[in-house]
Amino acid sequence: MTTNLEVRDGVGTILLDRPPMNALDVATQDRLRELAEEATRRDDVRAVVLYGGEKVFAAGADIKEMQAMDHPAMVVRSKALQDSFTAVARIPKPVVAAVTGYALGGGCELALCADFRIAGDNAKLGQPEILLGLIPGAGGTQRLARLIGPSRAKDLIFTGRHVRAEEALAIGLVDRVVPAAEVYEQAHAWAAKLAKGPALALRAAKESIDAGLETDIDTGLTIERNWFAGLFATEDRERGMRSFVEEGPGKAKFL
Repeated sequence: MTTNLEVRDGVGTILLDRPPMNALDVATQDRLRELAEEATRRDDVRAVVLYGGEKVFAAGADIKEMQAMDHPAMVVRSKALQDSFTAVARIPKPVVAAVTGYALGGGCELALCADFRIAGDNAKLGQPEILLGLIPGAGGTQRLARLIGPSRAKDLIFTGRHVRAEEALAIGLVDRVVPAAEVYEQAHAWAAKLAKGPALALRAAKESIDAGLETDIDTGLTIERNWFAGLFATEDRERGMRSFVEEGPGKAKFL
């Protein structure tokens, strides 16, 4: 298993590499947390792509490993599992999932941790845990319902069915469908474009949206107001406004 972080043009690619299906065993889960924390710390990483390779994103948890766990073991492990995925979701930079082939169970839950999902036309997504007598345990019942609504989430989770790329697009599970061979490059290009933006403003936007979704509108507006005012202390705000006044909109270059 060589899951790692590769950086190019300000974009850090977290590459899952556990052939043949990128099953998310305990070691891979822990490695994801480490890489998410590294991507958060590194100044040369301004956006992130989650990628499983040309054939498969991640086909789920390692079922053989899970089968050997009893209740006390999973009480301990389930928190670490969720913490790994939460670390990805809380990377304070734009994150895009580049989804090819299967993204099932934990693989789908990992894609849900991204801000944007680009899927190949060969992608199949789903939460089939119910077929094992289980429910999603890495955030699927929460993030999926928030993304596509409770009724559609219940459809996928209650039945365990797979969703092809076009249906995933129609219900809002993915944001774009492209030819499978183009998934990574399009995801990287989208992330690289955002990587050129103002890092603190992007962080403020992401945290305002994500935190606001978890609370009432008044609290959400307070979160937004505090971030908005705080950005007036940044060099990026000075640079962006000066460029607008002197050169017109959309021409500012941020460091």
